[in-house]
Amino acid sequence: MSANEMTGGEALARMIQAHEGGPMFGMGGFQLLPFYDAARRLGLAHHLINDERAAVFAADAYAKVSGRVGLADATLGPGATNLVTGLVEALNAGSPLVVLTGNTHRDHSWKNMTQESRQLDILRPAVKEVIRIESVQRIPELMRRAFAVATTGRPGPVVVDVPEDVCHGTHGYEESDFHADPAYQAAPALRCRPDARSLEHAARMIAEANRPILLAGGGVHISGAAEALTELARAINLPVAHTMTGKGAIPCTDRLNAGLFGRYDRIANKLIDESDLIVVVGCKLGEIATKRYTVPPAGKRIIHLDILAEEFGRTREPEVALWGDAREAIRDLLTALSSDAAAIRERQADYAADVAKRMQAWREGVRERLESNETPVAMARLMHELNVAMPADGILVADGGFAAHWGGLLYDTKQAGRGFVPDRGFASIGYGLPGAMGAAMAANGRAVVSITGDGGFNMMIGELETARRTGLDLTIIVVNNAASGYVKALQHLLYGEGAYHASDLAETNYAEVAKAFGCHGVRVEQPGDLAGALKAAMATPGPSVVDVVVTRDPAKMLPGVDNRAVTVRKGDRVA
Repeated sequence: MSANEMTGGEALARMIQAHEGGPMFGMGGFQLLPFYDAARRLGLAHHLINDERAAVFAADAYAKVSGRVGLADATLGPGATNLVTGLVEALNAGSPLVVLTGNTHRDHSWKNMTQESRQLDILRPAVKEVIRIESVQRIPELMRRAFAVATTGRPGPVVVDVPEDVCHGTHGYEESDFHADPAYQAAPALRCRPDARSLEHAARMIAEANRPILLAGGGVHISGAAEALTELARAINLPVAHTMTGKGAIPCTDRLNAGLFGRYDRIANKLIDESDLIVVVGCKLGEIATKRYTVPPAGKRIIHLDILAEEFGRTREPEVALWGDAREAIRDLLTALSSDAAAIRERQADYAADVAKRMQAWREGVRERLESNETPVAMARLMHELNVAMPADGILVADGGFAAHWGGLLYDTKQAGRGFVPDRGFASIGYGLPGAMGAAMAANGRAVVSITGDGGFNMMIGELETARRTGLDLTIIVVNNAASGYVKALQHLLYGEGAYHASDLAETNYAEVAKAFGCHGVRVEQPGDLAGALKAAMATPGPSVVDVVVTRDPAKMLPGVDNRAVTVRKGDRVA
């Protein structure tokens, strides 16, 4: 076939098309204009956003929900530097992204070109890899490389940096240049198994344990391992606790679910303390999950399964390290245990029943708070009503801060899989609205609800215009406490009543703000109005905002519904 002269920008677009790329989020500039023109002509799904951080947050949430590569772009300088926070979220969370950045014309670089910066030096530590395209003819090759790196090993974001002259330049491509391996459209593109000897050792330890417990992290969802993990747990009566990102590794409503562990928990931390074997799957055992490195306590026997060998021994030394894909390793463990599974399940029956009994006792013990009629609305009541309102296949996106912690503690998924999407890679504020947008584009008709604080909503409020313009069906719950709630609650805990500084926000009616943006908005001040407001919002086409006026009392802001008191120890982060 004869050569086809085209711009570098069109070659970029054709390579995204070759990988069957999903929605892309960005804000253009001169350097990438040929790409935008080609995206228009080729019919790529590209969406203008109002802040580049929102673009990469949306791409990240799309990747988390779909498993496919999230796509974003930005112009040089401030466009590129605005990506950093979202890129670190994706890097730490293991989200596969390919992000285009424009850069200066190489003939004029470092002559004070407009918006010029050392952007690659800024972006490099925020991503899995930076790929700089230095010649227009290499675009197909290097875009294939970007998708491959993004989707293999522990997935992550890849920045493809495109100088102006490369994007605007032309080359005579062959049609055969624009090929792509479909395996690299989604993560994990490649799967590997732990070695047989380690798997046999781990299976033997599980078979001989009296009170084993499995701790599930977000890697379970990256691997698509939730169904396999649930099958393993049920086959041998193995209780499962989870991190915030691991929620849904087994349905929260399952009798074997022990709930969140770590900084906040229901019954899990005590079960971990009582256990004689801990199986860690796809979890980095970081600060929040380990309650600042005190859970599990020292001396516990640990099997650690992870795709990234660097995580072994970082915070807890495992007796057995299983290096490989979570889904495949879990399947192999189930196979290795199959001959003994019935006997193990029978032996563990009383233990499993005790876990279910403890969880039921916890639910009964906190029922009064979950159903509280106090005003302003209690956070526990809000989460309770959300549990009732959400369909089994619904997706709850949680912003950083209170939203993620309250959601992690009290939200119940009703089926295995990623139904809870917090931004725990970097735990930054502002993820709620753009995250809901990305999730909605991956949802395939599933209900999408996002919970965000008023501070996080303030950061991204301009993206309501984007959500309305794109016609997305989503519901944003604004936790309106007129404060930077976590900070105010910690100030109250550490320094006492009235010792608050730079933590109050102006009282704002976000329902009216939503209406001004042309969206559905409703303000909830009474707990009895929550159910109707949520139902109406979720049934309304387009974006809806439910502004919930919650407690202004800093003593009631920290997540928790039982009677355990927070203890303050010098040098510790208490929440």
